[in-house]
Amino acid sequence: MASSSSWNQIFYGLAFVFFGLFFGSFTSPAEAAIKKYQFDIQVKNVSRLCHAKPIVTVNGRFPGPTIYVREGDSVLVNVTNHAQYNMSIHWHGLKQYRNGWADGPAYVTQCPIQTGNSYTYAFNVTGQRGTLWWHAHILWLRATVYGAIVIMPKQGTPFPFPQPHREAEIVLGEWWNADVEEVVKQGANMGLPPNSSDAHTINGKPGPLFPCSEKHTYAMEVEQGKRYLLRIINAALNDELFFGIAGHNLTVVEVDAVYTKPFTTQAILIAPGQTTNVLVQANQVPNRYFMAARPFMDAPLQIDNKTVTAILQYRGVPNSVLPILPQLPSPNDTTFALGYNKKLKSLNTPKFPANVPLKVDRHLFYTIGFGKQSCPSCLNGTRFVASLNNITFEMPQVALLQTHYFNIKGVFKTNFPDKPSTPFNYTGAPLTANLGTSKGTRLSKIAFNSTVELVLQDTNLLTVESHPFHLHGYNFFVVGTGIGNFDPAKDPAKYNLVDPIERNTVGIPTGGWSAIRFRADNPGVWFMHCHLELHTGWGLKTAFLVEDGPGKHQSVLPPPKDLPKC
Repeated sequence: MASSSSWNQIFYGLAFVFFGLFFGSFTSPAEAAIKKYQFDIQVKNVSRLCHAKPIVTVNGRFPGPTIYVREGDSVLVNVTNHAQYNMSIHWHGLKQYRNGWADGPAYVTQCPIQTGNSYTYAFNVTGQRGTLWWHAHILWLRATVYGAIVIMPKQGTPFPFPQPHREAEIVLGEWWNADVEEVVKQGANMGLPPNSSDAHTINGKPGPLFPCSEKHTYAMEVEQGKRYLLRIINAALNDELFFGIAGHNLTVVEVDAVYTKPFTTQAILIAPGQTTNVLVQANQVPNRYFMAARPFMDAPLQIDNKTVTAILQYRGVPNSVLPILPQLPSPNDTTFALGYNKKLKSLNTPKFPANVPLKVDRHLFYTIGFGKQSCPSCLNGTRFVASLNNITFEMPQVALLQTHYFNIKGVFKTNFPDKPSTPFNYTGAPLTANLGTSKGTRLSKIAFNSTVELVLQDTNLLTVESHPFHLHGYNFFVVGTGIGNFDPAKDPAKYNLVDPIERNTVGIPTGGWSAIRFRADNPGVWFMHCHLELHTGWGLKTAFLVEDGPGKHQSVLPPPKDLPKC
């Protein structure tokens, strides 16, 4: 372990290099700061639901520490891995312009940090403000390795909504009583989905509706008449969640660190990977009110459907008062889900414009499907897989970004198809024959600064299901969504090209489609995957290779000296 003085030298040396790379000249402290964090990946015994077990944590905390920055700041997070697993951390939603080396997905932008080693993620926060989050991006370790990122606006810049009296992070997660990696391994060996979680959590706590959980309940005190900002993050591995507070309306003002046109709702729907900021007015009779979350699932699949609770407690109300439960939508309430997502629109003001690409250079159409592969040792002789355009993505043993940057041949191909080879009735009767997929490490090459429209189409290969898709390195505009098969002749006429929601993770509806648009102005290799960990592991992922541009500041930056080796 380096001494504190040598550690400071390392940090200041890195900071100097970092500022040279990103700013080229000195920036006054009033405009930007360097925020430094030390993340020690360590195993700690934690007890929930009457079960104690060792879990992987950051700094012994579950959830991990919140990263607080201002727009324009530079961030240095030194991650030292003391756990038995390889580790990498993804800063979910940060654009990492030209700087994929700090993005974090293992074997995509970096080799993982091996046991006993360190890596410093160095990045700046440019043109973004709001709530994002960080999480492990290898195996299923993000079950316990995750935390919030709070980006405050630049000094002196107000929120474009009423100023809250106070704010709080509400991080939704999942808990397994057993070792998560063992649960996953067991499922993989049988060729079946692993057991679903035993509870959901709010800030790491399941709440008093679960056994042994009275003391594991998050509580937030409020004052009558005051306004509060809740920064809600869905860090669950496999479940879209409804969230609400008994007796209180929620005013949505931001999703995925992008301001929205405010609207009021009794509950929100939030998919894994997404964030939502809401204003809550403490305008009810002083009491104790449950905040609650439970899954949304409108496909015939088994899930952990139990309700997690936390407490909104008015000042002066004794703890002995029983809290009131909110009325959340039914677990399969498709109408609420579609209606809620339809209400999400970009603020689209002169200060926060929605720069939607109106002309499209490249049209992509990707089908989402499940399949089966032969597996003689598995329970039914097959194992589940997932695919985009019938291609099940195979992770390489080296990092794709390094391979691209150093022009190493033979690791990946750039021949991912722009559309499926054989069109079919995507959302008709369930298709249960010919479920084989082709495997490969196939990327889609995108010209720098070109505009892309990608339609993601769910299919009934085995079953329809909703899928939250996350694109690294970019935000995108969700210009259209529909149920059934996308119709290229009719559906684009219904697109919203004025104020569509801008975000980094989009929910593809069960048996439906979503169309997104973005400008490919961030060179590098950028992962795109379903944010349900189960489906990612089955191969529901790919990557875009965005070429360098012609300009001086339009190419991938050189890799840092301490980039981990495979």
